[in-house]
Amino acid sequence: MAKHTTLAKPIDMSGGFKDFFDTIGMTGGGLVTKAIAAVIAIIALRMLFTLHNDPKGALRKGSAAIGTLFVAVVLALYGDTLFSTVTSAKG
Repeated sequence: MAKHTTLAKPIDMSGGFKDFFDTIGMTGGGLVTKAIAAVIAIIALRMLFTLHNDPKGALRKGSAAIGTLFVAVVLALYGDTLFSTVTSAKG
């Protein structure tokens, strides 16, 4: 006789997206913040790979790309804290 092994306990997902976000430990606002940070990081990396040939222009564009990448990293790490008052505001 075969013995069945339960790999994961059943989870009630009748609440829709709220239940899904609760299972992954993230709110909808946190997910949006991470997505915005990812898009900004992609833009910064594209800026880094398309530098100019002249040294002055490359230095200016490279420093702007590094600054943009820094903003993306800060937004990814602390974005949910920064925007917590905006996403949980009740009117």
